[in-house]
Order: sequence, then structure tokens, then C-alpha cells
Amino acid sequence: MAAPMSWRRLVLSVYSPAMAGAFARVSDRLFRVRDRRRGSSVLLLAPLLAETDTAPRRVSRPSGSAGAQGTDGLCAHFGWMAEQAPAFRVPGTHIQILTSPDQFYQAMKAHIKTAQKRVVMASLYLGTGRMEQELVDCIEEALERSKENAHAPGLKVSILLDYTRGSRGQINSRTMLLPLLQRFTSQMRVSLYHTPDLRGLLRLLVPERFNETIGVQHIKVYLFDDSVIISGANLSDSYFTNRQDRYVLLENCSEVADFFSDLVEAVGDVSLQLRPDDSVTTLEGLVHPYKAGNRQAFSAAARKRIMAVVNAARVRQQLLQSEDSGGSGDVSEGEEDTWVFPLVQMKPLGIQLDEQVTQRLLMSASSDSAVFLTSGYFNLTRTYMRLVLGAGANYRILTASPEVNGFFGAKGVAGAIPAAYTHIARQFYQQVCRLGQHERVHLHEYRRPQWTFHAKGLWYYLQGQHQPCLTLIGSPNFGYRSVHRDLEAQIAIVTENEELQRRLQEEQEMLYRRSTEVSSSTFKQSDRHVKLWVKLVTPLIKNFF
Repeated sequence: MAAPMSWRRLVLSVYSPAMAGAFARVSDRLFRVRDRRRGSSVLLLAPLLAETDTAPRRVSRPSGSAGAQGTDGLCAHFGWMAEQAPAFRVPGTHIQILTSPDQFYQAMKAHIKTAQKRVVMASLYLGTGRMEQELVDCIEEALERSKENAHAPGLKVSILLDYTRGSRGQINSRTMLLPLLQRFTSQMRVSLYHTPDLRGLLRLLVPERFNETIGVQHIKVYLFDDSVIISGANLSDSYFTNRQDRYVLLENCSEVADFFSDLVEAVGDVSLQLRPDDSVTTLEGLVHPYKAGNRQAFSAAARKRIMAVVNAARVRQQLLQSEDSGGSGDVSEGEEDTWVFPLVQMKPLGIQLDEQVTQRLLMSASSDSAVFLTSGYFNLTRTYMRLVLGAGANYRILTASPEVNGFFGAKGVAGAIPAAYTHIARQFYQQVCRLGQHERVHLHEYRRPQWTFHAKGLWYYLQGQHQPCLTLIGSPNFGYRSVHRDLEAQIAIVTENEELQRRLQEEQEMLYRRSTEVSSSTFKQSDRHVKLWVKLVTPLIKNFF
């Protein structure tokens, strides 16, 4: 990265001048001997240097040429991300873009079968059908092999789900996993995150079907040894068959895998732990999310635990980059041509890194750049909408048509959700036209018979580029819930690898090819009529769905 933070500046920013001076004298000797990936002595101090409870960083407009090209240009344009999130450098050839639900499902099963040390899975919930059971069976077989294999006896499985969604109904995510937990108690961990916002009278009054609207664990990370899939897809049969999402597989990227393993472990530590008898408990000494103590105490403890992981990784990567910039040049620039920035958003816990980075990215999108943005639920926050309408970049926004909305045909109030999103889209389109932005901001609707649409993220093009150099991919939807209510995580991938850029371009084209552009006539169609009561409850839907 351009102008990485030096270790001296880092120490001065954390410690007093006297302590920093002492540290500098000692570490001058340590820096003379480098062993880059095994880590120098100073890297052992990264957790101590990391601020475990840093204040949110101010979002400001970055400098740099929008038309920058090549390694130096991309670093100058996006290097500010390393100030806010861990920055991992990986070979672009290690990143695969999966394009279908079946690829996603088969990749998970294949990696579970070959896992030797860890399987870590974070999702909203685990479904209860045949395909989900096959996935559980794969985990069971891997654990059995681990017991029998003297070379890999230590396979550990950790699964993080949302408490409310994972406990719904008599047959649920918990009952799917209990047999594994009972049989492999020492190798298996199931954590159920419970939002601190669902407590007291509210917890008693909100029906089971709607209690997840208050806030959920929404991170989608699937990790197998040193490989990890980042996605927006849940562990449910529709996401394995006919629900279109996005998925990226990072193969043999140990540092990225370690980070997400630590992140899931941290969230798991502040979650409820599932026991073999189907009861739940907290880890010893930790605040209960909705019973003992108060909301602030839980949020503060959870924030401290999670940010310790984020900040330790950020500091460690900054130290590694500082060493590389003054080292002997033993790193092949042509191989590690891609940066991965994990972005975490947990507003109920006071963590908003993804929001800050996304805002700055949209803010920096100048008139000679282009952004393709997609969300299964078109519900941009006011801030994101203001940045899209106020920036100079060309935008093409892809969302679900009513027929491929996941709530289409649902019973009760949920059945009105597609119409509410139609109303939101109409309001946005009218505002675009009113501001004279219709030549710059285009809205598209995904259409595919017998399928639903759940893809989210963006592709970013600098001036003169016909392939994206940056993508955001993960669980956030760019809406109110993603920013304010749920636990989210995605990654920003910045790459100069032309083959990876080509695959990202093909992914974008594949999704947009199945769309039609919205025009004023779209909302005049008879099936786009929105009832008055739906319009009246749309503000409520925007905040909770």
C-alpha cells in the first residue's frame, strides 16, 4: 500500500513518548532480522499495540487520481482502506468467483470432506431439508475421519447462527446440529447470537415469526482450513438451487482465513452456547445478551472482544507492510497482486467499519468512474441514496423484480413486502428524474422464472477501465437493517490481476444480462399498483425488512 504506517508512528500513536522511545531502541535491533511470513519479533506485539476500543473514524473525501492505473495507482486510490480495516495481500490466482447456487453447495461439500484442522461456518440459519442434512452428514463424516486419522486428529467445527432464526419451529437449525454436538462434544461448537435489542417486554410481545426483525447475526462466512467462501447466501436449500446470490472462494489464503476464524470465534464468545441437551448458556464471566446486566454492558463487552480481533489484524498487517517496504525485496509483486479488506458492520455493538468505508467509496466515485451496485432488497439508507444522487459517477443499480423477491407470494404482512419495495423503487426513480440524473443513474430489475434474487455488492470501474478493479461482496444489503440492526461482514477486493478482473466482469454481466432497465412505463403496469395501506406501512418495512 502507498505510504503504509511506519511502526514508529504506530507506537507513538498508542504509547506515551517515554514508552515509545524505549520501545524504539529495543525494536531497532529486532527489525534487523526479518522473516516475513513467519513474522518478526515485533509482530508478536501486534495485539498489544492494537487499540481494543477505538472510536469510529471520521469519513472524509480521499485524494488521488480517479484514472490511476497499475499497482501504484490502485494503492494511491484505495490505500486509505488500510487505515480502517485489515489489509491482506494475496495472489489474484487464489480467488475464484462462483456463479451459481450449485457451485456454492458443491464447493462447500468438497472442502468439508478434505478439511483437516477446522471447519468454521457463520450464517443466519441452517435449513432443515434434504440438502442441508447432506451438508451436516459431510461434517459428521469429516469428524469421524478425524478421529480415525492419526495425521489429522484435531479437526474442530465451529458454527455460528442467529438465535431467533435458528430456534424457530420444532424442527430447526438447533435440532439439525444436536446429534453432532452430542456425539462430538469436544470437537464441536454451536454458537447462537442473540441481539441485545430484543429484551424485556419487547421479547415477550413480538411473535416468533417476526422477532428476527429486531436484529440478527447476518454474517455469511464458510471456512475450511485455509480457504474461505464469503457470500450473502444462507445454509438453506433454496440458496443451493434457485436463489441467485454472489460467492467468492479464497483458496489457500491462510491470513484471511485466520482473520475470519478469529472473527467468528469472537462473535461466538459473546453468543449463547448450545448444549447437547438443547439448552443454551453463556461463557463464564460474560454478560447475558438479554437477561442479566443491561444492554450497554453487553454491547461494550462484545465490542471490545470483536474489535480486539479487527485491530490486532490491522496492526499486524501494517507492520508486515512496513517491513516489506524496507525489506530485501523477497516478495514477488507479480504474485500478490490483490488486496482483501474485511469490513465489519455491527451497529448495535457500536462497530461501523463497513458503513464508513462504503460511504467513503461512494463519496469518492467521480464523474469518470462507474459503479454497478446490486441488492436483493432495494432499500438504500438515506446517506447512501444521497451519495448516489449527489456524486458524479455513473450508476447502474440492480434489484429484484417483484416476482423474484424472496417474499413474493408470502402470507400475511410479509406478502406485501414486494409491493413495498416497488413503492420504494418508484420513489427513487422519480427522484432521479426530478433531479435530472436519469442519464447517469439507471435502475435495473432482475428477472428469472422460478428463481429468487439475493445478490448484493458492487463493482467499481476507474476511468477508462472496461473491467472492475474493486468489488464489495458479502452479507450487507446497503439498507437500514444492514447498517443499523444486524451483524454484517463483507470484503473489499482490490486487484490489478487482469484474469480476476475479467472474471468479476463476467459475473457482473451474467447478473445484469437477466435484467430489464426501469423506465416510467414500468410503474404504470397493472401489476405494479401499490395499495394505499402498503404505502402507509412502507416506512416500517424499510426499517425492519
